Amino acid sequence: MKNNLGLIYALSAYIWWGIIPIFWKQLDHLGNTEIVMHRMVWSCVLVTALVVVMGQWRQFKTIFAQPKVLLRLFIASSLVSANWAVFIWAVNSGHLVETSMGYFINPLISVALGVAVFSERLRRGQVLALAIAATGVLYLIIAHGTFPWISFALAITFALYSLTKKTISVPATHGMAIETLFFFAPALAYLCVIEFQATGQFFHGPTNWWMLIIGGLFTLIPLVLFAAAAKKVSMTVLGMSQYIGPTLQLLSGVFLYHEPFGSERAIAFGLIWFALGIYSVDQIRFQRANKDLVRSPD
Repeated sequence: MKNNLGLIYALSAYIWWGIIPIFWKQLDHLGNTEIVMHRMVWSCVLVTALVVVMGQWRQFKTIFAQPKVLLRLFIASSLVSANWAVFIWAVNSGHLVETSMGYFINPLISVALGVAVFSERLRRGQVLALAIAATGVLYLIIAHGTFPWISFALAITFALYSLTKKTISVPATHGMAIETLFFFAPALAYLCVIEFQATGQFFHGPTNWWMLIIGGLFTLIPLVLFAAAAKKVSMTVLGMSQYIGPTLQLLSGVFLYHEPFGSERAIAFGLIWFALGIYSVDQIRFQRANKDLVRSPD
C-alpha cells in the first residue's frame, strides 16, 4: 500500500510538471527573473499558510532546532531554485524540447545515484532498459551537435534535489515551507526594488498579479507530491517514472509551440520510449512475483 500510494504521488507530480509549461508560457511577456522570484515568494506564503491551517505550526517549529536537517533543506532549496531559474528561462525562450531532453536524462542520473548512494540493486530488465535509454540520450547529444547545457543543468540539479529529499525525514509540507523560506527575503527584496523602480510587472493589470500568485500554488503542488513520493518509493522507481513529465513537455513543444523535431530526435526518443516499455514490463513481472511469494504458504 505504501509503494502504491508513493507511485500515485510520483505520477501526479510528473504529469503536473509535464503540462505546467503551458501555464508559464502565458507569462513570457514578463522577465524570467521576476517570474522566478514570484514563484519563491508565493510558494513560501502559500505553503506556510497551509502548515498553519493544518494546525502543525508547533511541530513545524521543531525543525529549526535541527541543524543537520536545516543544512540539507538549504541544499535542497538551492538546487530547486537553480532548477526553476533554468526551466523558466528555457520554456519562455523557446527551448521546451530541450527541457524535455533534460528531464529524460534526469532519471538516468537518479537511478545511478540510487545505486551509488543507497546501494539499490537493479534487475536485468532494469539494466537493459537503462542501457537502451542511455543509448538514446547519447545519440541525441551527438546528433544535437553542441553540448546541451540547458538539458544537463536541469537533469543534474533535479537529480541531486531528489537525492537530498530522500535523506530528509520531515513532512513534505514542512520541508517545502523551509526550503522556500531560505530565499524568501532576497526574492521579496528584489521584487520590491523593481516595483519601486517601476520596472516590475506585478501591478500591470489583474492578469499579471493573479497568474503570478497562482504560479506559486502551481509550483507548490507538484513539489509537495514529489516530496511525499520520495519517502515512499525507491530512487529507481522515482527516476524511471519521471519520463512521463518530459514526454508531455516534448509533445507540447512540438505540437503546441511548433519547436523543431527532426529525424535524429525521433530516433533518440524512440529508443527512450522502447526502454520505458521494457522497464514497465519488468516492473509488472516483479510485482506479480512478489504477490505470488506473499500469498504462497510457508
